[in-house]
Amino acid sequence: MMKQAIFLLWLGAALPAAAPVWAQEQSETRVWVQIEARPTEAEADERARAYAEVFPDVAGYRLSSGWYAIVLGPYGTDVARLRLQDLLEAGMIPRDSFIADGRAFREPFLAPGELPPAPDAEALAVPGPEMLPEDEPLDAPPALEAAPAPLPDETPAEARRSEALLIASERQELQAALQWFGFYGAAIDGAFGPGTRASMAAWQAAEGAEATGILTARQRAELLDRYGRAQAELGLETVTEDEAGIRITLPIALVAFDRYDPPFVHYAPKDGSGVQVMLISEPGDRGALYGLYDILQTLEVVPPEGTRSRTETGFTIEGRSADLASYTHVELAGGLLKGYMLVWHPGDDERMARVLTAMQSSFRPFGDRALDPGMVEMTEEQRRGMLAGLEVRKPRQSRSGIFVDPKGAVLTTAEAVAGCGRVTIDREHEAKVVATDTALGMALLRPVHPMAPRVTASFRSTEARLGSPVAVAGYPYGEALPAPTLTFGALDALTGLEGEADLRRLRLASRPGDAGGPVLDGSGAVLGMLVAPETGERRLPDEVSFALAPAALTARLSEAGIEPRRAEGSGALAPEDLVRLGDGMTALVSCWD
Repeated sequence: MMKQAIFLLWLGAALPAAAPVWAQEQSETRVWVQIEARPTEAEADERARAYAEVFPDVAGYRLSSGWYAIVLGPYGTDVARLRLQDLLEAGMIPRDSFIADGRAFREPFLAPGELPPAPDAEALAVPGPEMLPEDEPLDAPPALEAAPAPLPDETPAEARRSEALLIASERQELQAALQWFGFYGAAIDGAFGPGTRASMAAWQAAEGAEATGILTARQRAELLDRYGRAQAELGLETVTEDEAGIRITLPIALVAFDRYDPPFVHYAPKDGSGVQVMLISEPGDRGALYGLYDILQTLEVVPPEGTRSRTETGFTIEGRSADLASYTHVELAGGLLKGYMLVWHPGDDERMARVLTAMQSSFRPFGDRALDPGMVEMTEEQRRGMLAGLEVRKPRQSRSGIFVDPKGAVLTTAEAVAGCGRVTIDREHEAKVVATDTALGMALLRPVHPMAPRVTASFRSTEARLGSPVAVAGYPYGEALPAPTLTFGALDALTGLEGEADLRRLRLASRPGDAGGPVLDGSGAVLGMLVAPETGERRLPDEVSFALAPAALTARLSEAGIEPRRAEGSGALAPEDLVRLGDGMTALVSCWD
């Protein structure tokens, strides 16, 4: 059977060369498949005669470099490319074989007519049982000659000559492969300029080879082989989404089309890959772009940690947590917002870096249409709780706070930040807890990046009159409302129910979200910070609330290095001015797991 297989390989290899060279078009360029080069004529002659036992069209030429080339051919250019591909895929020639144009050939040292004839079919036929020696088992294959040892690679000059034969698409594929493995970041244009040469040298250095910046045929084959296998593993394929007006390369082996939920086209994980893709497409202007930028950061699939960047024509959001990573890119052009989001598990970073490279380089918005927001019906409840089928990330709890310095430091209750994985101010500003007083139940926060609050609290330095009107500014419903609200009441007592000097009792109905908010007198001065409602067996009337006295608050601020502002005016403000002050000095404090 082995001899029969060898015969079939020889026959298949011979077919592309069945037409004699003289029968080709006279105007067609003649090229060869160079399969080896040896430093001496004797070595090259020996190897050429070995190859001639399988191939009928082997020839040998001395090269201008002084080496001796073993070649197959000549062929027309298209036939040569097919022959090279077929023989490489069959494993019948070395992987560094390439197409040579013959310009480096000098005199032949062995012409096709001088080589021994190829074996005929009768000689290679499988022997019948009567032909086998009596002592040879029927299933024993004949011994095969060992495969040739690894071959010497091209010199830089030879590599440049073989490279010159590459057509534009082959050059572009090499650039794409270099880009895929992170060595090339410029345009895929097929031009081997300084940037491409530098990336080739970097790839060679990473492979432990001499960094010449000119890939040899062997190196090109190895690079493209790895690139092809990596692409096949991910199933990278160009997808044209006509409804969204987006063309992009996606990892089809990892994701599959799921549904339309404007402004998203959802591609769900395939076979438990853990990878998601969303194409983004909707009409809009700069205001819609900025709004989308804010909204996307509230989604569960966009972790809060990571780099963000936004311009007037687009934005990029990178999100990362221990369990989730995502990359979002959106562009504004011609009244349309279009982009994409890739979501994966951080353990798959290496593969996803390559997928992301392919998506970034292939993303092409086209046409003048975007997803129609009315193409999928959604109930009002779905729209409130979900964004186009995506779960909105929500904090564990939200409370109120008071801006106490021009850089955005916030005073709030200790309960508001207890046990939080992270804390934010006004939804998007990361903050750190810098001081707590568990006895009084208060905490001081500082934003990671300085903020500029519209109003900084001014604290009352004298006691207010019992029965005087007060107002609490806060977020009674947490994240549900975009701005704080004022709840009005009166000052009922200058101590707590058990005589606590640091507490003030209010006749005012509050909710848990109001806790930490400023209690204002009629002039807008802060006469306390609302504390959290009591929990436990004792149940107080709904209109009974408590606030920490201003003296306790200012003392703790001074200890933390913040000089509290003292209220100066005493006249009553108009209701709209009081609302403006309360709105400007009240912060939304959110606690996240």
